[in-house]
Amino acid sequence: MRFRVIDADEDIQAGLPRLSGPGDPPVEIMLAGTPLDVSLAGIEVAIVDGTNIPTEAAIAHKALKHIIFLGTGARSYMDPDALAAHGITVHIITGYGDTAVAEHTIALMWAAARQVARMDGGIRAGGFPRFEGVQLTGRTLGLLGFGGIAREVARIAGGGGMKIMAWNRTPRECPGVEFVTLDRLLAESDVLSLHLLLTDATRGFLSAGRIAQMKPGAILLNTARGGVVDEAAMIAALKTGQIGHAGLDVFEAEPLPAGHELATLPNTTLTGHSAFKTAQAADNLLLGALEHARRLVQG
Repeated sequence: MRFRVIDADEDIQAGLPRLSGPGDPPVEIMLAGTPLDVSLAGIEVAIVDGTNIPTEAAIAHKALKHIIFLGTGARSYMDPDALAAHGITVHIITGYGDTAVAEHTIALMWAAARQVARMDGGIRAGGFPRFEGVQLTGRTLGLLGFGGIAREVARIAGGGGMKIMAWNRTPRECPGVEFVTLDRLLAESDVLSLHLLLTDATRGFLSAGRIAQMKPGAILLNTARGGVVDEAAMIAALKTGQIGHAGLDVFEAEPLPAGHELATLPNTTLTGHSAFKTAQAADNLLLGALEHARRLVQG
């Protein structure tokens, strides 16, 4: 069975050989930007970091039977259901960056509450702005969706003295977390943090109607996927103050286009889809890919 990373960056080029063990199958490495008709040729397993894989392009390569996606959001880059119908199985890697994303979520929360980015920008521009912040101890953090990342966010925020509430589409239990209805979560959360996978069912889940149900002036955090929010409705709510501040690591269009309205609003704190980017999470991700590779070789 022949394995190949089809879009390796410098971290993958260095990390994969370092982490591979004596019993691991050899993995070829092609650099990002290699044309798909070249990178997919003659292999059974493609390891994909962030390249769009049209179904038609994949099925043109008859040997290809598996795609290992480096992350959880494969649906943003390919159609796993359509690929499966043609005998190509898409494998994802979960849990590799739960702590990294959770810590970034908490960082955005505190930065939003204290308007850190706005003061930093003002000082760099030669001023000395001072803004009143929000004290979060004793406030309610609402988690919309409750998987591994949300569990870590709950652990960290709970240790910081916040009350934790959550809603999930399937029943969950977690010490220190009160699971409530969606209506109550929206109405009572001083901070609402999104932790939904992006699927057809969750696209635009935080709609204009649900934003209107939020506690006025609440902080909104999104380290999940930009598509789970109605972006136009979010921008409108930021302008009216219905959303007091948004801490965002993900967007509908990435990279965020130059001059995008979100970048012009004073009540946003923005980072570039980097919540998962720590050395520890990067190693976990590649180790997860190698585990998939071993499993496939073993049948």
